[in-house]
Amino acid sequence: MINRTVLVKFSESTTQEQLQEVVDRFKALKNHLTGIVDLQAGLNVAEKSKEYQIVLTVRFEDQAALDAYVANEEHQAVAAFIREVGRVDSIGVDIEL
Repeated sequence: MINRTVLVKFSESTTQEQLQEVVDRFKALKNHLTGIVDLQAGLNVAEKSKEYQIVLTVRFEDQAALDAYVANEEHQAVAAFIREVGRVDSIGVDIEL
């Protein structure tokens, strides 16, 4: 299995409603993809590292499922929305479990 974690930083002009919409759209991806073992998304509630407002995690069955996710048009639409509402930076890491 492969676990992908992404932290996303948004501009100061991004609203709480837009952040919640990112979370909701990301969670909806589970309905459009195969090979996902688990998918989580939420607003960062940590007192430290507040500059990254959203945390996204996906656990994939294997590398093929991760590759399919990256190329999936529904995933691409969520990524475009994230950029549209003010993505400034993101950090992503994959680990093999």
